[in-house]
Amino acid sequence: MPSVKNPNAPSKNRLAARAAKLRKTRQKASKMGQLARQGGAVAKADARRGARPGLLPTSGPNAAISKKKQRKLEKALRHALRRKAEREGGAAVVEMTDAPAETEKQQKQQQQQQKKGEAEVEMDIE
Repeated sequence: MPSVKNPNAPSKNRLAARAAKLRKTRQKASKMGQLARQGGAVAKADARRGARPGLLPTSGPNAAISKKKQRKLEKALRHALRRKAEREGGAAVVEMTDAPAETEKQQKQQQQQQKKGEAEVEMDIE
C-alpha cells in the first residue's frame, strides 16, 4: 500500500471499486457465455425488462432496434461499403460475368432477323 504522504496513488476505496467492477464484468461475461450454451435462455436482467424466449427486452443493450433505425443503419453500411470499394479503386458498379455482352449493333441485327423470320412465316401460311 502506498504511504499516506503520496497524494498520487489511488485510494483504498478507489482500488476496491475498481476490483469490484472487474469482478462484476467478468461474472456478467461468464453468465452470457453460459446462456449462449444453453440455447437461447433469457438473462434475469433482460427478463425484468420484458424479454422472453424469442422476444427481446424493450430497453437496455439487448433491446430490439426499431425498423426506422434498422433502415438507417443498413443505409449507412451500404454507403460505407460503396466508399470502401471506391477507395480500393474498384468500381461501385457490379458487372455481370455470366451474361454475354451485346452491343447495340448486335441487338439491331437480331431484331432485323426476327422481323425477317416473321415475314417468311407469314408468307408460308398464305
